Amino acid sequence: MDAQTTPVPPPGCPAHNSGARVPLYGPEFAADPQAYYAFLRHYGPTAPVELAPGVEATLVTDYAAALQLLQDSASFRKDARRWRDLAEGKIPADSPVAPVLTYRPNAMFSDGAEHLRLRQAITDSLAKVDTRRLSQSAERISDYLIAQFAERGSADLIADYAKQLPLFVFNELFGCPAGIGDRVVFGITGMFDGVNAEKAMGVMFTAIGELVALKRAQPGEDVTTWLMQHSARLTDEEMVHQLALLLVAGNEPLRNLIGNTLHRLLTHDAYANQGGLIDEALDDTLWENAPMSNLAAHYPVADMEFAGQQLRAGDLMLVSFAAANTGPALTAARKAGSNRAHLAWSAGPHACPSKDPARQVTVTSVENLLNKLPDVELAVPTDSLSWRPGPFNRGLTTLPARFTPAQPTRRPAARPTDRPAAQQQAAAPSAAGKGERGGMWSGFLNWLKG
Repeated sequence: MDAQTTPVPPPGCPAHNSGARVPLYGPEFAADPQAYYAFLRHYGPTAPVELAPGVEATLVTDYAAALQLLQDSASFRKDARRWRDLAEGKIPADSPVAPVLTYRPNAMFSDGAEHLRLRQAITDSLAKVDTRRLSQSAERISDYLIAQFAERGSADLIADYAKQLPLFVFNELFGCPAGIGDRVVFGITGMFDGVNAEKAMGVMFTAIGELVALKRAQPGEDVTTWLMQHSARLTDEEMVHQLALLLVAGNEPLRNLIGNTLHRLLTHDAYANQGGLIDEALDDTLWENAPMSNLAAHYPVADMEFAGQQLRAGDLMLVSFAAANTGPALTAARKAGSNRAHLAWSAGPHACPSKDPARQVTVTSVENLLNKLPDVELAVPTDSLSWRPGPFNRGLTTLPARFTPAQPTRRPAARPTDRPAAQQQAAAPSAAGKGERGGMWSGFLNWLKG
């Protein structure tokens, strides 16, 4: 390349220093990740990056190379115990990315027959979710959250809505009673907000263990029970880890997808004059602002060449869904009309098993909000919005909005027969939930009861 075409690292990027890896963290990266991806592409299909201080990785930025890696389970494995730098003690014990990358006995970190067994249990259980019930659940929870701020005339659509709705939906879907559900909400929120993350994880795993014990004794019409009854015959430990995976991996992407879709609708006037604007905005968000930007950790099983790069066994490889989606190959496919060829849901044997429910909940929640608050608009300049730092996800810190305040109303009490069996069970006192009222999930159940 000549001097006029050689890419220049984004402002503040340590790659200005020769040989430095490109950091995927910090305020500069969060503010303009596409500038970083554009620079990384000059390395070729893969690039050297740093996920956090002292944590090195190879990032796959090219669509074809990403698809090859995701589909080649013989050459690349998911078991994080293969991670060479971690095994050699090179990863700081307090690294902020460790909770996402270190091994746990769940479907995400397994390979081969074990992965097939665990994933089949998950996909078969999720397949039993009634789509009509899921939409009704999302709409009820949406109604509850909107009712908390509708009379104010303003809201932070992240903290007040997008952040909470997935937590409530999943708690109901998994049959969590109030005392357990409140602690699951606390645990997931603490993990991703970085507030007492270790304590939050402990609280969450303890609560999920209680949920497993409860469902062993009192099965219900919920994902927890279906997973427990599956022919895979999961042990209690396996149950806890699969449920933790589903609750955490389901909540964080869905929070970002709802928030990013709302952001797109509020900052792009073009959708106002289109039919089916929510589906259109959702697809555009998955292409250009995917909720999980860099993830899908894999490890080469042997020294090898991949996409022109020499790799060593146990190297940490990450796929950049965000870079692949916006690269030249996918841009051409999108223009040709292949609107869902993106990698936002990943691909291969570890592709997201719940993309259809996630899409359904997002459309329902966004549509309900726009119907209830038809004149909602952004309350601050677009360029004043900030994004959460970190290498894995793409989500706003806040999304301040304003609208015409709703008139005060009194919601009639719901009859017990109006609620699914799982909700009736959740509303009843249980030994696991004694003395733990007053949390967010408890507040929703009390609202349901009128």
